[in-house]
Amino acid sequence: MGRETAAVSGPQLILASASPRRFEILSRLTASYRVIVADVDESPHNDERPVDYVRRLAEAKARTVAGPATVVIGADTSVVVDDEILRKPTDRDDAREMLQRLRARSHDVISGVAVLATAADSTERIAVGHEVSEVHVDDLSEARIEWYVATGEPDDKAGSYGLQGSGGLFADRVTGSVSNVIGLPLGLLDSLMTELGFDVVATEWATS
Repeated sequence: MGRETAAVSGPQLILASASPRRFEILSRLTASYRVIVADVDESPHNDERPVDYVRRLAEAKARTVAGPATVVIGADTSVVVDDEILRKPTDRDDAREMLQRLRARSHDVISGVAVLATAADSTERIAVGHEVSEVHVDDLSEARIEWYVATGEPDDKAGSYGLQGSGGLFADRVTGSVSNVIGLPLGLLDSLMTELGFDVVATEWATS
């Protein structure tokens, strides 16, 4: 009689994010992941470059929720105009001002991504990278800005617009990764996973 071998699964895959856009993007690749919201201070440091900022936050988010036998994805996305980071609007007046600033010009969207693999013995390996895409916004009329702000879509979006929603009406010209603008650059994620020896699609992730 042959000897039975128990099925061996890999580590647990965790997305350290509260963003429904990132849930949606990662779900295109695998359903075998857990979401844990990372509570980190997102205040930029003095004179911190946007690239350094998103990479630092991505790593901080991953480390906040990491544990033994896990692979954690941390990410942060910022809209950058004139080297200034535009975060989520504080209110609709703030959203209106951001859109006025972005109209009739191009800006950068920068995402930092960190993949932190922690073994059962708590040893760690980490890969961190960033992606930059350029987005052009049309010359929006005040009426169009008022309409968009009234939809409520800008309320929880960095830079006050969402490419995957109604914002795609006026911000659909992208140079670079579209998934980056939405919040999780898939090409970069795949590269970082590969660097650590994982395939987000093919790895048999633990389910608990």
